[in-house]
Amino acid sequence: MTSILTNTAAMAALQTLRSIDSSLEDTQARVSSGLRVATASDNAAYWSIATTMRSDNAALSSVQDALGLGGAKVDTAYAAMESVVDVVEEIKSKLVAATEAGVDKEKIQEEIDQLQDQLKSISESASFSGENWLQADISGGSVTKTVVGSFVRDSSGMVSVKTVDYTLDSSTVLFDEGADATTGYGAGILDSEALFTGTDGITVTISVNGIDSDVAVKAYSTDELMMSAGMTFATSGSQTVATDGTDTYLQVDSEKWVKLTTTAPTTGQAIAYNDGTTDYYVDTANTPTSVTNANVGFSVYDLDITDLGTIASNMGGSFTEDDALEFMIQYVDQQLEAVISATSALGSISTRIDLQEEFISSLTDSIDSGVGRLVDADMNEESTRLSALQTQQQLAIQSLSIANSNSENILSLFRQ
Repeated sequence: MTSILTNTAAMAALQTLRSIDSSLEDTQARVSSGLRVATASDNAAYWSIATTMRSDNAALSSVQDALGLGGAKVDTAYAAMESVVDVVEEIKSKLVAATEAGVDKEKIQEEIDQLQDQLKSISESASFSGENWLQADISGGSVTKTVVGSFVRDSSGMVSVKTVDYTLDSSTVLFDEGADATTGYGAGILDSEALFTGTDGITVTISVNGIDSDVAVKAYSTDELMMSAGMTFATSGSQTVATDGTDTYLQVDSEKWVKLTTTAPTTGQAIAYNDGTTDYYVDTANTPTSVTNANVGFSVYDLDITDLGTIASNMGGSFTEDDALEFMIQYVDQQLEAVISATSALGSISTRIDLQEEFISSLTDSIDSGVGRLVDADMNEESTRLSALQTQQQLAIQSLSIANSNSENILSLFRQ
């Protein structure tokens, strides 16, 4: 049936055109935006995942910036620590040189003074963005410095920021800004006061019934004996003795003497010395004095080899200036190892930050790629679809035109 009121063919053609126009509009939107899923209405699940991952990626970008800042702080401290290692090694070398007989200790101390000033200069200069990891107030306990390391979302959806921690304490800080105002000593590696633990004894070998054994006895220094009134020194063969008329001492080292007795402290003990009329034995009952954590009055930063006598006195017992200098070398070497250890810790953190920066850069790229797989449009496919829809649109318009012209054909039936 042909009707001029209801054009079924035109309606069908119009519906087809509307469908093609809608598809064409969607395709054009994908081509122009490059996105297959641009809004939640396109694909709610994919849009939700992509939006969350983009947010996490933005957070990772901030983490990468924070890592750069933290890395700069660590690198500044590390570079300064490396310089400090060189300076402390030089101080140690100067101390070793001071053990040589006849050297001018005052001249050497002048060089050490300059090196000590350099230590302070390096430490004060090792600041980045207002933070200095080489000197801090640790009088109240350790201080923790943190560097943002990563942004993490766990399986339950909870997010957290992970950090790389570095503890400032007596094993990592060079100078304690909370140093005691009276003594000037702090808890840092370079400004902590040296504590001496030891004895003023010396080990000698005695023979009892032909069997040798090592015994620790109290040792005396040459300076100590010379301070005794009426002390005289005499050499008999290869042996040198000193006596004040009451006590007699035998030299067993260049600067060490042991006390003798005329009564054998052990039955069968061999004679240690004979003055031509009297036999003398090592007085094994004269035991050494033990010293524990004696404050000797110097640190790496303020040690002075021109005042070894005071240091020897602070060590307690019968210690010589040579003993004081030897202990000073040992202490500086000990603190040098502490500086090296702290430098190693900073180097490890620096390497970890570099690795984390590389990982976050790769992770960011991976997330971008993953989001793209979910929401990006395939431009080859979309361009092909766009061409096809444009052709379909033209055909639909042509079809609608033909359907509308059918009604006009009815007029020919009424013409004469």
